[in-house]
Amino acid sequence: MNSNIGTFPGSPNILKGGIALIDPGTSSIIRIITLQYNPDSISRTLQVQGVGGGNSHRSEALRLMGPPVETIKIDAEIDATDQLEMVKNASDTVIKSGILSQLAALETMIYPSSSQIISNNTLSNIGTLEIAPMETALTLFIWNKNRILPVRITDFSVTEEAFDVNLNPIRAKVSLGMRVLNIDDLDYNHKGSSLYMSYQQNKEALAGMFAGGSLSQLGIKSIP
Repeated sequence: MNSNIGTFPGSPNILKGGIALIDPGTSSIIRIITLQYNPDSISRTLQVQGVGGGNSHRSEALRLMGPPVETIKIDAEIDATDQLEMVKNASDTVIKSGILSQLAALETMIYPSSSQIISNNTLSNIGTLEIAPMETALTLFIWNKNRILPVRITDFSVTEEAFDVNLNPIRAKVSLGMRVLNIDDLDYNHKGSSLYMSYQQNKEALAGMFAGGSLSQLGIKSIP
Protein backbone atom coordinates (compact mmCIF):
# COMPACT_ATOMS: atom_id res chain seq x y z
CA MET A 1 0.00 0.00 0.00
CA ASN A 2 1.17 3.53 -0.74
CA SER A 3 1.09 6.00 2.13
CA ASN A 4 0.50 9.63 1.24
CA ILE A 5 3.27 10.92 3.50
CA GLY A 6 6.78 11.10 2.05
CA THR A 7 9.54 9.21 3.86
CA PHE A 8 12.13 11.98 3.60
CA PRO A 9 11.91 15.75 4.06
CA GLY A 10 11.25 17.40 0.73
CA SER A 11 9.51 14.33 -0.70
CA PRO A 12 6.87 15.27 -3.28
CA ASN A 13 3.28 15.34 -2.10
CA ILE A 14 1.63 12.14 -3.33
CA LEU A 15 -1.90 12.62 -4.60
CA LYS A 16 -4.70 10.53 -3.17
CA GLY A 17 -7.25 8.64 -5.19
CA GLY A 18 -10.81 8.66 -4.01
CA ILE A 19 -14.51 8.95 -4.60
CA ALA A 20 -16.70 12.03 -4.80
CA LEU A 21 -20.48 12.03 -4.50
CA ILE A 22 -22.20 14.92 -6.25
CA ASP A 23 -25.73 16.08 -6.91
CA PRO A 24 -26.28 15.30 -10.63
CA GLY A 25 -28.62 18.28 -11.00
CA THR A 26 -26.60 21.02 -9.33
CA SER A 27 -23.07 19.48 -9.37
CA SER A 28 -22.76 20.40 -5.69
CA ILE A 29 -20.45 18.13 -3.72
CA ILE A 30 -22.23 15.90 -1.22
CA ARG A 31 -19.23 13.98 0.13
CA ILE A 32 -15.59 13.30 -0.72
CA ILE A 33 -14.03 10.01 0.37
CA THR A 34 -10.25 9.95 -0.01
CA LEU A 35 -8.44 6.64 0.14
CA GLN A 36 -6.18 6.45 3.18
CA TYR A 37 -3.64 4.49 1.15
CA ASN A 38 -3.54 4.39 -2.63
CA PRO A 39 -3.99 0.80 -3.86
CA ASP A 40 -0.89 -0.82 -5.35
CA SER A 41 -2.81 -1.78 -8.48
CA ILE A 42 -5.97 -1.01 -10.42
CA SER A 43 -7.57 -3.65 -12.64
CA ARG A 44 -9.45 -2.31 -15.69
CA THR A 45 -11.37 -4.23 -18.33
CA LEU A 46 -12.78 -2.76 -21.55
CA GLN A 47 -15.45 -4.76 -23.38
CA VAL A 48 -15.76 -3.81 -27.06
CA GLN A 49 -19.26 -2.88 -28.23
CA GLY A 50 -19.13 -4.13 -31.83
CA VAL A 51 -22.12 -4.42 -34.14
CA GLY A 52 -23.85 -7.79 -34.05
CA GLY A 53 -21.13 -9.64 -32.17
CA GLY A 54 -19.60 -12.58 -34.05
CA ASN A 55 -22.55 -12.86 -36.43
CA SER A 56 -22.38 -9.37 -37.91
CA HIS A 57 -22.50 -8.78 -41.64
CA ARG A 58 -19.08 -8.17 -43.24
CA SER A 59 -20.10 -4.59 -44.03
CA GLU A 60 -20.34 -3.96 -40.26
CA ALA A 61 -17.07 -5.58 -39.19
CA LEU A 62 -15.44 -2.26 -38.34
CA ARG A 63 -18.48 -0.53 -36.85
CA LEU A 64 -18.95 0.19 -33.17
CA MET A 65 -22.24 0.66 -31.38
CA GLY A 66 -20.72 2.89 -28.74
CA PRO A 67 -17.86 3.25 -26.25
CA PRO A 68 -16.52 0.07 -24.64
CA VAL A 69 -17.97 -1.02 -21.32
CA GLU A 70 -15.19 -0.25 -18.85
CA THR A 71 -15.01 -1.89 -15.44
CA ILE A 72 -12.57 -1.13 -12.64
CA LYS A 73 -11.56 -3.11 -9.56
CA ILE A 74 -9.53 -1.78 -6.63
CA ASP A 75 -8.59 -2.99 -3.16
CA ALA A 76 -8.35 -0.23 -0.54
CA GLU A 77 -6.98 -0.46 2.99
CA ILE A 78 -8.27 1.41 6.03
CA ASP A 79 -6.22 1.38 9.22
CA ALA A 80 -6.79 3.31 12.46
CA THR A 81 -3.99 1.59 14.39
CA ASP A 82 -1.49 4.45 14.11
CA GLN A 83 -4.07 6.98 15.28
CA LEU A 84 -5.10 4.82 18.22
CA GLU A 85 -1.48 4.42 19.34
CA MET A 86 -1.33 8.22 19.69
CA VAL A 87 -4.64 8.79 21.45
CA LYS A 88 -4.00 12.49 22.01
CA ASN A 89 -4.01 13.04 18.25
CA ALA A 90 -6.74 10.57 17.40
CA SER A 91 -10.15 11.96 16.55
CA ASP A 92 -13.01 11.28 18.95
CA THR A 93 -14.76 9.35 16.19
CA VAL A 94 -11.85 6.91 15.78
CA ILE A 95 -11.53 6.44 19.54
CA LYS A 96 -15.26 5.77 19.98
CA SER A 97 -16.04 3.72 16.86
CA GLY A 98 -12.79 2.75 15.12
CA ILE A 99 -13.16 2.93 11.35
CA LEU A 100 -16.92 2.35 11.32
CA SER A 101 -17.59 5.90 10.08
CA GLN A 102 -15.24 5.44 7.13
CA LEU A 103 -16.78 2.10 6.27
CA ALA A 104 -20.28 3.58 6.59
CA ALA A 105 -19.38 6.44 4.23
CA LEU A 106 -18.36 3.88 1.62
CA GLU A 107 -21.20 1.44 2.21
CA THR A 108 -23.99 4.00 2.10
CA MET A 109 -23.00 4.82 -1.49
CA ILE A 110 -24.99 1.74 -2.51
CA TYR A 111 -27.97 2.30 -0.19
CA PRO A 112 -31.04 4.34 -1.01
CA SER A 113 -31.43 6.90 1.76
CA SER A 114 -33.72 5.99 4.63
CA SER A 115 -35.82 9.10 3.84
CA GLN A 116 -36.38 7.78 0.30
CA ILE A 117 -37.47 4.40 1.66
CA ILE A 118 -39.90 6.03 4.10
CA SER A 119 -41.26 8.32 1.36
CA ASN A 120 -41.83 5.43 -1.04
CA ASN A 121 -43.54 3.42 1.67
CA THR A 122 -45.84 6.38 2.38
CA LEU A 123 -46.68 6.68 -1.34
CA SER A 124 -47.39 2.95 -1.49
CA ASN A 125 -49.71 3.11 1.51
CA ILE A 126 -51.81 5.88 -0.06
CA GLY A 127 -52.26 3.86 -3.23
CA THR A 128 -49.78 5.45 -5.62
CA LEU A 129 -49.71 3.15 -8.65
CA GLU A 130 -46.26 3.97 -9.98
CA ILE A 131 -43.31 4.68 -7.73
CA ALA A 132 -40.02 5.60 -9.41
CA PRO A 133 -36.91 3.67 -8.38
CA MET A 134 -34.83 5.55 -5.84
CA GLU A 135 -31.97 7.63 -7.30
CA THR A 136 -28.58 7.94 -5.62
CA ALA A 137 -25.95 10.65 -5.92
CA LEU A 138 -23.66 10.62 -8.94
CA THR A 139 -20.53 8.70 -7.92
CA LEU A 140 -17.18 9.78 -9.35
CA PHE A 141 -14.02 7.71 -9.13
CA ILE A 142 -11.11 10.17 -9.23
CA TRP A 143 -7.59 9.03 -9.98
CA ASN A 144 -5.74 12.24 -10.83
CA LYS A 145 -6.97 15.00 -13.14
CA ASN A 146 -6.91 12.74 -16.21
CA ARG A 147 -9.35 10.23 -14.73
CA ILE A 148 -12.53 11.68 -13.30
CA LEU A 149 -14.99 8.91 -14.04
CA PRO A 150 -18.74 8.65 -13.41
CA VAL A 151 -19.27 5.14 -12.09
CA ARG A 152 -21.81 2.76 -10.66
CA ILE A 153 -20.61 0.57 -7.78
CA THR A 154 -21.22 -3.04 -8.89
CA ASP A 155 -19.37 -5.05 -6.24
CA PHE A 156 -18.51 -4.23 -2.66
CA SER A 157 -16.86 -6.47 -0.09
CA VAL A 158 -15.23 -5.76 3.27
CA THR A 159 -12.81 -7.87 5.29
CA GLU A 160 -12.45 -6.53 8.84
CA GLU A 161 -9.09 -7.65 10.16
CA ALA A 162 -8.60 -6.14 13.64
CA PHE A 163 -10.83 -4.80 16.41
CA ASP A 164 -10.55 -2.62 19.49
CA VAL A 165 -11.70 -3.65 22.98
CA ASN A 166 -15.29 -2.68 22.09
CA LEU A 167 -15.18 -4.82 18.92
CA ASN A 168 -15.12 -1.80 16.63
CA PRO A 169 -13.08 -2.56 13.49
CA ILE A 170 -9.76 -0.74 13.36
CA ARG A 171 -8.33 -2.31 10.21
CA ALA A 172 -10.08 -3.48 7.07
CA LYS A 173 -9.68 -4.19 3.37
CA VAL A 174 -12.39 -2.96 1.02
CA SER A 175 -12.75 -4.36 -2.50
CA LEU A 176 -14.67 -2.18 -4.95
CA GLY A 177 -15.94 -3.11 -8.40
CA MET A 178 -17.05 -0.18 -10.55
CA ARG A 179 -18.62 0.19 -13.98
CA VAL A 180 -17.85 3.41 -15.82
CA LEU A 181 -21.06 5.14 -16.91
CA ASN A 182 -20.82 6.38 -20.49
CA ILE A 183 -23.13 8.16 -22.93
CA ASP A 184 -25.09 4.94 -23.50
CA ASP A 185 -25.98 4.78 -19.81
CA LEU A 186 -27.01 8.39 -19.19
CA ASP A 187 -28.89 11.13 -20.99
CA TYR A 188 -26.45 13.10 -23.14
CA ASN A 189 -27.16 16.28 -21.15
CA HIS A 190 -26.61 14.56 -17.79
CA LYS A 191 -23.66 15.74 -15.71
CA GLY A 192 -22.22 12.23 -15.82
CA SER A 193 -22.25 12.22 -19.63
CA SER A 194 -20.30 15.47 -19.83
CA LEU A 195 -17.72 14.10 -17.39
CA TYR A 196 -17.46 10.90 -19.43
CA MET A 197 -16.99 12.86 -22.67
CA SER A 198 -14.21 14.90 -21.03
CA TYR A 199 -12.56 11.62 -20.00
CA GLN A 200 -12.76 10.18 -23.52
CA GLN A 201 -11.59 13.41 -25.19
CA ASN A 202 -8.65 13.58 -22.79
CA LYS A 203 -7.80 9.98 -23.65
CA GLU A 204 -7.86 10.86 -27.35
CA ALA A 205 -5.52 13.79 -26.68
CA LEU A 206 -3.12 11.53 -24.78
CA ALA A 207 -3.22 9.01 -27.65
CA GLY A 208 -2.29 11.84 -30.03
CA MET A 209 0.82 12.51 -27.95
CA PHE A 210 2.10 8.96 -28.43
CA ALA A 211 5.04 8.94 -30.87
CA GLY A 212 4.23 5.56 -32.37
CA GLY A 213 6.55 3.18 -34.16
CA SER A 214 7.64 2.48 -37.70
CA LEU A 215 7.04 -0.29 -40.22
CA SER A 216 10.74 -1.14 -40.17
CA GLN A 217 10.45 -2.04 -36.50
CA LEU A 218 7.85 -4.58 -37.58
CA GLY A 219 10.20 -6.05 -40.18
CA ILE A 220 8.38 -4.67 -43.26
CA LYS A 221 8.86 -1.72 -45.61
CA SER A 222 5.21 -1.12 -46.57
CA ILE A 223 1.71 -2.45 -46.19
CA PRO A 224 1.15 -4.90 -49.09
